[in-house]
Amino acid sequence: MIIDEKSAGIVETQFYTIDEKIQFESGTEFGPITVAYETYGKLNAEKNNAILVIHALTGDAHAAGYHSETDKKPGWWDTMIGKDKSFNTDDYFIICTNILGGCSGTTGPSSINPETGKPYGTTFPVFTIEDTVKVIKKLLDYLEIKELYSVAGGSMGGMQAIQFVISYPEMVKSAIFIATTSRLSPQAIAFNAVGRNSIISDPNWNNGNYYESENKPDRGLSTARMIGHITYLCEEAMYNKFGRKLQDKDHYDFNFDVDFQVESYLQHQGQIFVDRFDANSYLYITKAVDYFDPADKYGSLKEAFKNSKAKFLIISFDSDWLFPSCEAKEIVNTLMQLGKDVSYCEIQSPCGHDAFLLEYKTQSKIIKSFLNTHIKEEENE
Repeated sequence: MIIDEKSAGIVETQFYTIDEKIQFESGTEFGPITVAYETYGKLNAEKNNAILVIHALTGDAHAAGYHSETDKKPGWWDTMIGKDKSFNTDDYFIICTNILGGCSGTTGPSSINPETGKPYGTTFPVFTIEDTVKVIKKLLDYLEIKELYSVAGGSMGGMQAIQFVISYPEMVKSAIFIATTSRLSPQAIAFNAVGRNSIISDPNWNNGNYYESENKPDRGLSTARMIGHITYLCEEAMYNKFGRKLQDKDHYDFNFDVDFQVESYLQHQGQIFVDRFDANSYLYITKAVDYFDPADKYGSLKEAFKNSKAKFLIISFDSDWLFPSCEAKEIVNTLMQLGKDVSYCEIQSPCGHDAFLLEYKTQSKIIKSFLNTHIKEEENE
């Protein structure tokens, strides 16, 4: 395989263990916690060029580059991270971590409980977005990074970016929120609830105790992923991609097998998902997303953001009905009322919520301009 010269190249997932217990928002104290993370670029001598990139719901720490020369796919945001890309590895030290409760290296329900020698399962404590940010902060402390040049995230990653700005306002110099919201709508919560119910209703879930069994709740997890994918697209994207085309046939079968291409697509997405994700992690992470509501916690969104010193860039997509532009504009209006430095762009796209992963060319121009302006303003101060 020939690796593009702008790529982050061959990268390695690293691990850091937080030995002390962390108090979660629920009041539970939990630890130790191992954090999986990757870095791209170099940390400068002043340690002030670090950018934290945070993944979405089912992502991981592998945001860019390749793990080996035989890798078929690069990291999930490889189009945005690398030499002369949005997050330029010649200028910045990029950090991406796997979320607390995940299943790609960071401690989660599938991890071994050192006290029992068995997987935590549902004895793993329920956590919040604020708790995930506490864990990331511990990693940054270990890396001796006292300030972030920027924090950026899309979808659930954007929620964590919002929380990072709120929890550590003095630490963040700029923030980029993409296709995200300050709280889920009832409709979005409903979709998460149906996804969780499909897992819990799977007889192989066994109250979360399935790790030592040959039979996993694959059907429930697959269905949850299918439901999720429906929300990631939009009507236009569905029509453009599938229409009412049949899958490998010219007529209806008049049974309950797959007839339409869209059915086949969802089935495929569900099947490949169970090979890389843990059902219990899906339950915990979607619940954390449901709970996220800084306006409720702090009394208002203005109170939540009032201490922030960051410059903000907020990006939404006109076809995103899961986290619509009106929710992004609520954040923008709040920041404007507080007199914060905020830029906003709504990108036209037929890709729905998935646009934050697909519309990299347009996003690149916007993010590059924002970060470069940020640099020039600092040089002139």
